[in-house]
Amino acid sequence: MMAEDDEKFPSKKTSQTSVDAFINKIAATPVNNAVGTPGRLLFAMDATASRQPAWDTAARIQGEMFRETAALGGLDIQLAFYRGFGEFKVSQWTDSESELLGLMTSVTCRAGETQIGKVLSHALNETSKQKVNALVFVGDSVEEDIDELGHKAGKLGLVGAPAFMFHEGDDPLAQFAFREVARLSNGAYCQFNYNAAQVLRELLGAVAVYAAGGRLALEDMAKKRGGEILRIVHQLKGE
Repeated sequence: MMAEDDEKFPSKKTSQTSVDAFINKIAATPVNNAVGTPGRLLFAMDATASRQPAWDTAARIQGEMFRETAALGGLDIQLAFYRGFGEFKVSQWTDSESELLGLMTSVTCRAGETQIGKVLSHALNETSKQKVNALVFVGDSVEEDIDELGHKAGKLGLVGAPAFMFHEGDDPLAQFAFREVARLSNGAYCQFNYNAAQVLRELLGAVAVYAAGGRLALEDMAKKRGGEILRIVHQLKGE
């Protein structure tokens, strides 16, 4: 059952409680990945005009995903983004931190409407070819039919490709839509605003570890790091 606080609009500042809840959800989500093989993570972002600061932040910290998963068999990442008038682009899958950084720093955000439906459709298409362990989406608004987004998210849930929705800002419509996409795909939602780099670094690292090795890998990460992640794992074990 959703906690009462989860029904409220997000605060202006990301709380540690929301970060904890997000990582908690990741840890409880099953992942199907052969031991020693790279996980596959689809990293999608809104590249419309308002997103340039968040895009630059994500570009600076994207290497965290590779560093966290190096010992777990690695991670293959595909970058997807939309911007402008119906422009939707995807990269090749890569296991190179420098290559992903080059791709991200070459993108300039342009004004346009959201195209989250294309992101979800692409994730479905990719996982029909080869298993996608997780979809990460970073955005701040929704200008599409939420029922249609929910339908596609439900399909992702059926094929075991959870969507982890990172919501920058406090738009209530986006909050509702992102929560529904996360819920129906068996993923998770987290809102962030201030201190975005710190929050994104922690969350992207956790999703990457999940995609590469699942809950056991996240527990091992917690043992090494301690702090909040260790406390979350203890709660999952009922300790």
